[in-house]
Amino acid sequence: MTSLNVNGKAVNVDADPSTPVLWALRDSLQMTGTKFGCGAALCGACTVHVNGQPVRSCVTPISSVAGQKITTIEGIATDRVGKAVQAAWVKHDVAQCGYCQSGQIMSATALLRTNKKPTDADIDGAMAGNVCRCGTYARIRAAIKEAAQSLA
Repeated sequence: MTSLNVNGKAVNVDADPSTPVLWALRDSLQMTGTKFGCGAALCGACTVHVNGQPVRSCVTPISSVAGQKITTIEGIATDRVGKAVQAAWVKHDVAQCGYCQSGQIMSATALLRTNKKPTDADIDGAMAGNVCRCGTYARIRAAIKEAAQSLA
């Protein structure tokens, strides 16, 4: 049994300690907002926050995050930055298929928590590990800028 703190709630996961956080969230806790993309930490679809930092949950074992604060896409909408990012995503019609969006939003939120006025280069750097097969990168950048302005 591994004790986790997910979106501010203490939960116990009955799984092998090497189980990736992604599968603990999806299979054990029925939190399906975090997506499986590549399984190799290359696409960003599985991004969650661990202690406020973006982490690829598909390769992060639950044993390495026991007792740390895990925030998922389900928990991000409860704070000011998360709400601003999600509102900007809607305003700019970012999502097409939507599959990558939870990971994109998690990475964008982490960026705006540490950088209130990101440049294009800052945005590109923070989002570089997130793949959008629909190619909505220009809308993603515009939404991040919009969210930053709304938070100023």
